[in-house]
Amino acid sequence: MKKFFQEIKADIKFKSAGPGQKLTESVGERAPKEKPNQPALRQPRQGPTDEAQMAAAAALARLEQKQPRARGPTSQESIRNQVRKELQAEATVSASTEAPGTNTVPEAKEEGSAHLAVPSVCFTCPLTGATLRKDQRDAHIKEAILSHFSTDPVAASIMKIHTFNRDRDRVKLGVDTIAKYLDNICLHPEEEKYRKIKLQNRVFQERINCLEGTHEFFEAIGFQKALLPVPDQEGPEEFYVLSEAALAQPQSLQRHREQLLVAEPVRATLARQRRVFRPSPMASQFDLPGDFFNLTAEEIKREQKLRSEAVERLSVLRTKAMREREEQREMRKYTYTLLRVRLPDGCLLQGTFYARERVAALYAFVREALQSDWLPFDLLASGGQRLSEDESLAFNECGLVPSALLTFSWDAAVLADIRAAGAEPDSSILKPELLAAIEKLS
Repeated sequence: MKKFFQEIKADIKFKSAGPGQKLTESVGERAPKEKPNQPALRQPRQGPTDEAQMAAAAALARLEQKQPRARGPTSQESIRNQVRKELQAEATVSASTEAPGTNTVPEAKEEGSAHLAVPSVCFTCPLTGATLRKDQRDAHIKEAILSHFSTDPVAASIMKIHTFNRDRDRVKLGVDTIAKYLDNICLHPEEEKYRKIKLQNRVFQERINCLEGTHEFFEAIGFQKALLPVPDQEGPEEFYVLSEAALAQPQSLQRHREQLLVAEPVRATLARQRRVFRPSPMASQFDLPGDFFNLTAEEIKREQKLRSEAVERLSVLRTKAMREREEQREMRKYTYTLLRVRLPDGCLLQGTFYARERVAALYAFVREALQSDWLPFDLLASGGQRLSEDESLAFNECGLVPSALLTFSWDAAVLADIRAAGAEPDSSILKPELLAAIEKLS
């Protein structure tokens, strides 16, 4: 093949060399006859013939077929390595742009824009009733709990123990230990040893001292710190000692114990942000804020884990049940969902829900807005699928995330009664105060 191309180049060079010369001619005779001051005219270079070009093209095509082509990774291990590199790159970008435990709101849409279906995801503080944004709720709840110490220190310390400490297993262990201390005092009030708790005790240090709010609780129910001598020890040790006034009221200690055991963390509740819109052809168009799509650091880690698991499934044949489970897992990405219900008069009732809430929460939400909340009704998803109030399905399991439009429908028996009474089944059914605040869907 190399020789073939050399012959082609030699042929081209020979043809472009000009007219031939006789070997018997002298050098003087071969000199150009043109005048010295005139530039020599060069003949245009001729390209290869058509036959040579066709032969060269065919040769190049054969060479390309013989050369091995670059191929992507085909083995499972190479695919896994490639995906791991991509996940690591994504994790690096996420770590550099987002602090742990926080959400990054896209700047493309300003908060409170008139074009958004809701300005943002909002929450309600159970202690103050204030409406809070997602980035305000934790700080506001902590401030509310701390301010509650001035009015009810026992309740405030219990809320602090359950709310400020995130490790639920450690909280349960500490609470159970405190309850055991109080049980011993109530069962053996005459025993002085049960009224004293050594602060340097290993159990106290490992289970109680590590929790926020425990010291405030002991002091609120009547314990006081004191330095007491310890047998077989030179210096005194610090103890919590129950006061005589608190010991005289064992029923109060028992009540505080029960409060501590049954308490739950103080969490802001999701604000429904209920709105009513006039009939509009834009009912199925949802312009959602960034809060509906943001992922926390924990959710990003979970997403990366799911992608890693997807690599393992590349070479595995999946059944229908396996595919359905994967689809449901995909829907669990969303934390919130915005739902609208089209009422008989065409008006739209809108509310915000957790994606993991049950369908019964939507029925309760709609029923609260009706004038006749005792009448049975149905809610229909897209395609006429009826959502049963008794089913335990969540919104993400029904495909109602991150937004959906549903249709209100009267129960068949109720609809028959309405028509028998000569009333209009398509009349307004909302409470008057909601109709007075009706908005236009922009």
